[in-house]
Amino acid sequence: MEYTSKNIAKMIDHSLLRPNLTVDDIARGCAISRRYDVMAVCCVPTDIALCKKELAGSDVRIAAVVGFPHGYNTTNAKVFEAREAVEAGAHELDMVLHIGRLLSRDFDYVRADIKAVVDVAHARNVLVKVILENCYLTDELKRTACHLCEEAGADFVKTSTGFATGGATIEDLKLMRASVSAKVQIKAAGGVRDLDAALKVREAGATRFGATATEAIMEECYRRKGRPA
Repeated sequence: MEYTSKNIAKMIDHSLLRPNLTVDDIARGCAISRRYDVMAVCCVPTDIALCKKELAGSDVRIAAVVGFPHGYNTTNAKVFEAREAVEAGAHELDMVLHIGRLLSRDFDYVRADIKAVVDVAHARNVLVKVILENCYLTDELKRTACHLCEEAGADFVKTSTGFATGGATIEDLKLMRASVSAKVQIKAAGGVRDLDAALKVREAGATRFGATATEAIMEECYRRKGRPA
């Protein structure tokens, strides 16, 4: 599958989620994101205002996490967090579904939990990516989670938080791609640390991936494909 440097940059959600990041670290992450013109930075809610300031005048979007990283917040708490993030300037939300309720097969709860956040976001034209945390799920539950996300109106299904016992796998990406319609996109998270890995998740159907190794990925891309004009 042919690609350009711009194609790859616009797949990247530069991850600024580690709990030990300082304000200076966030500013540096935003500078990296501007330099390579990635699709988005993915940040915690308290950093939305800082990211908005650091990214002003660029095309880089702000994706804020909701119910992160375990997803066990109440629906009302997720809705509040989502509304606050949207009002602060987030263009996208990466929410964690309630993993325990999914494992308990309380599918009505999981669907309603997602839909409540989607409704808040879509009222302001904000995209929602739903994190499944696949390392805890059987293939059957991964498929079911994908179906629930689509039924709830989610824009993306996402493999993982990057903070559990496993990240994105090619097998999971293919399974997820086959489990939703073309209107739902796929995001890989956890383990995409070089350009070859990025190309593999792209081939498997992902249109976005989370990365902390953005500089290494894009510099290798420039070596192979040249810098965008």
